Amino acid sequence: MSRPKYYDDPKPMTGERLLLRGGLLLATAVGIGALGGWNKLVRATDHVTVSIPDEGVVARQMGSLGEQLEASRGEAIVIKLQLERANAIMENSTRYQIPADLSAAIYDIALSEGIDPSLGYQLVKIESGFKAKAKSNMAAYGYTQLQVPTARFYQPGITQRDLYDRNTNLRIGFRFLNDLLARFNYDVHLALLAYNRGPANVNKIISRGGNPANGYSDAVLKGFRPIAATEPSVR
Repeated sequence: MSRPKYYDDPKPMTGERLLLRGGLLLATAVGIGALGGWNKLVRATDHVTVSIPDEGVVARQMGSLGEQLEASRGEAIVIKLQLERANAIMENSTRYQIPADLSAAIYDIALSEGIDPSLGYQLVKIESGFKAKAKSNMAAYGYTQLQVPTARFYQPGITQRDLYDRNTNLRIGFRFLNDLLARFNYDVHLALLAYNRGPANVNKIISRGGNPANGYSDAVLKGFRPIAATEPSVR
């Protein structure tokens, strides 16, 4: 007599089921073997200390290298500018037959006042012939031929004697020219004519439809050879 079948009775081991069970056993064996090999590898390397750099340290080191590179670039630029300055000072000292210290003063003060040094040299050449004690019949004094009232606009209380000081005269003269450039929309000819004839006179002539040219701006610009980024456009 046959007994009833229940759901938990083992099913017949067909070929398909045998293959499936064999595959599961094989996978389990491979997994256990792999874990065993990993454990052996870990044990074999337990005595070796592997040092991994800290990310913060690496970042700081890279930042330091970057700063050093930037500093080197900055130093190279400074050296280049110093060489350009030295060459320009010596070249203009030779060109105008003036002492190197005067050439350096014109170059440095012109740059500091926003004037191209080449324009500064030409202005001083035409105004005074590079003579510190130059004086005109219009009561203008020094290298840039300043009148006391004009100079006092920039430095209240200045005297005629002060205008014979090299640096004071160059600084105020170049500042005055820079202001005139801005006032006449950076038209170099008009700015120079205003320097020579006075801005009020130039404006009066222009307002009447006249031409204020008198040859002065042409004389200054005849030897103008731009050597700095501050150069105004010559119209």
